Amino acid sequence: MRIELQGIRKSFGDVRANDGISVTVEPATIHGLLGENGAGKTTLMKILAGYLIPDSGGVLVDGRAVEFASPAEAIAMGISMLHQDPLDFPPLSVLDNFLLARHEGILQDRRNARRELLQLSARFGFTLDPDAFVHTLTVGERQQLEILRLLSLGVELIILDEPTTGISAPQKVKLFETLQRLVQEEGKSIVFVSHKLAEIEELCSQVTILRHGRVAGHVIMPCPADRLVELMFGQCLTPTSRESVKLGQPALRLDRVSVSSYRLNVSNVSLEVQAGEVIGLAGLEGNGQQLLLRTCAGLKHPLTGRVYLDGQDMTGLTFHRYRDAGVAYLPAGRLEEGLIPGLTLLEHFVLASRQERTFVIDWPDAQTHTNRTIEGFHIIGSADTPVESLSGGNQQRMLLALLRPSLRLLLLEHPTRGLDVESALWVWDQLLKRRLQGTAILFISADLDEIMERSDRILVFSGGVMSEPIHASQTSCEELGYLIGGKGEAS
Repeated sequence: MRIELQGIRKSFGDVRANDGISVTVEPATIHGLLGENGAGKTTLMKILAGYLIPDSGGVLVDGRAVEFASPAEAIAMGISMLHQDPLDFPPLSVLDNFLLARHEGILQDRRNARRELLQLSARFGFTLDPDAFVHTLTVGERQQLEILRLLSLGVELIILDEPTTGISAPQKVKLFETLQRLVQEEGKSIVFVSHKLAEIEELCSQVTILRHGRVAGHVIMPCPADRLVELMFGQCLTPTSRESVKLGQPALRLDRVSVSSYRLNVSNVSLEVQAGEVIGLAGLEGNGQQLLLRTCAGLKHPLTGRVYLDGQDMTGLTFHRYRDAGVAYLPAGRLEEGLIPGLTLLEHFVLASRQERTFVIDWPDAQTHTNRTIEGFHIIGSADTPVESLSGGNQQRMLLALLRPSLRLLLLEHPTRGLDVESALWVWDQLLKRRLQGTAILFISADLDEIMERSDRILVFSGGVMSEPIHASQTSCEELGYLIGGKGEAS
């Protein structure tokens, strides 16, 4: 299947997401799509997959002009998309979600569908339970389910928007092997959207780079990474400097805390985190990091043990009490838990302000504050922009903009998940500024380089067991990898 996007234009109010973009995806190739957050990558792919209708321009499939009014029409033509934020139905089971988009009438063949799901899961090395409810899955597991569902539909062109976000390294290897086999043995075409240069270099034969809604360049791989970065951002990037900080008194203390979910127990955790300290939580998803982080935020109550913030016993108190005490939590699911789809940026700032306790809202003042914050945090959008229309990077900027100025403890799940290099550097610049103010930071990341670079100490989780704190300066990515796999001891 040969795909041609010709002169695609798409605007959302004053924001011009695509400004005359033309891209050609050759048959039986993996075509990379690079660009900073907000460059127009996802908008362009949603047009190709039938989720959006362009303002102008067109799509050719094997030389024939087509128009998609819905994703169903695109799927019927053999084109489908895996989104960065999974599109699923959390109250339904894994098997029910796997059966979506099939036209088998009311009585579906669930036995064969179960068999196919398990076979595909084994092929990728995933461990999805067909009877589990999707709302119990991690973000990574939900992405895995989406990958399997799209492959089961037998599409000819697969669009993957940041597909490796939230999956383990072995799963990524299996995914890459499968994509290469689909291209080489079955002649399928792949559009691979990623901000990770190493993945683009490993997989793609051709790459299109977008910047500010326009094509900045087309390159044939291999291509020097510095050249790709320059095309993405118009300049070379300087890493964020990490200033030395004198740590303060203990901000958080856990005393023999145990917490559990329906499938995992984390037991007898004792930990002390000082003001200004950054602690990275490493491990495959679902091994206990999120349980511990949510316990520190008051979102889960410990079964045993005590939680202290600045010496005050917070055990059993509500999330709102934790928030009032200076604790903030940024989840991995930006739209599912962090933001409210359907509300504008202005409405989010009003809800987050301390005026929420009053009956009267000063809308002119809120508008001024919103405009000032949008400018200060470099959010591509306006006060009346619905939050769900923001790119992933701009949603993360929005979450950071909603935080209170002064915090004692900041807890983050994958703070740079799905972000381009420039946005990731910007996020850590904001976090390290808070560190200088004495905020203690705990963050989860699947990127071991990020864990090593940003942490003072590291906690490794494997099978619900937390390691002793490891000083980042006294270990390596290789040692962390062994610990994550349940083998070896850190030095």
